[in-house]
Amino acid sequence: MSKQFASHADLTDKVVSFDKLSDNAYAYTAEGDPNTGVIIGDEAVMVIDTQATPVMAQDVIRRIREVTDKPIKYILLSHYHAVRVFGASAYNAQEILASRDTYDLIAERGEQDKASEIGRFPRLFRNAESIPPGLVWPTMTFQGAMTVNLGNLEVHLLQVGRGHTKGDTIAWLPEQKILFAGDLVEYQSTPYCGDAYFRDWPTTLDALAEFGAEKMVPGRGPSLKNATEVRQGLAGTRAFLTDLYGAVNRGAAQGKDLKTIYREVYDFMQPRYSDWVIFDHCMPFDVSRAYDEATGYDDPRIWTDKRDIEMWKQLEG
Repeated sequence: MSKQFASHADLTDKVVSFDKLSDNAYAYTAEGDPNTGVIIGDEAVMVIDTQATPVMAQDVIRRIREVTDKPIKYILLSHYHAVRVFGASAYNAQEILASRDTYDLIAERGEQDKASEIGRFPRLFRNAESIPPGLVWPTMTFQGAMTVNLGNLEVHLLQVGRGHTKGDTIAWLPEQKILFAGDLVEYQSTPYCGDAYFRDWPTTLDALAEFGAEKMVPGRGPSLKNATEVRQGLAGTRAFLTDLYGAVNRGAAQGKDLKTIYREVYDFMQPRYSDWVIFDHCMPFDVSRAYDEATGYDDPRIWTDKRDIEMWKQLEG
């Protein structure tokens, strides 16, 4: 393989920020690593996405304890990907919340995804031995919408459409206009689209724009601290998706094979997006999924550690 597989070359620790967005909302970010959101009410704390391992989650917990002694009662899984969920055991939360679609994806492909992502991210899963056996299972699921009261603070959990996965869930604080977007929105970071719905995702971004959020925690990248930055995050994510899928779709319509399309689309995307975090990691997975969707695979195929390597050798070998 001419390029190191996935994120195997990314071994440098990142600088963590813990940004206060309001008296109730914080963003744990780390230079393009997966973000964690924190919402604090009078009676309880909700953590949105847990980090990849219990050891990594301890740093989130330490920072939460610097600002509140309220119990961490709820975890929200914005979706099912391993880098988001396997820190869950560290929090000893009373409830793990997720959409029913996310629960179904865990049941369908959670084991394969766990092995796949541990293989892709050696730095994020450096403490993989701290992960308990098995999968992280939601204890409470919902369809469409759910409201959680943390004590004088209602958190609205919503599915606004398919995008990064079919189970994507956001958290919304309407009075404060703060939105926790999960990987539906990335900022200065490459959207991972291996399990995506390219044709649906822009419509879902339209739905997010309708909230009029003034602050946002994206899935990766720095927290967005004003309405202008929120619009930039939405627009950048949309541009990447439409540029990539449009290019792949044109190549597929012309009857080109996947490897030819990959090289052409990589060269097309590279000048504009190569400085975004995990660009080289994501592109083979993104183009593979876009090609599948353009050629009739409406739902994403399951990634396995074996499929990951075979695909990478085919496209990058």
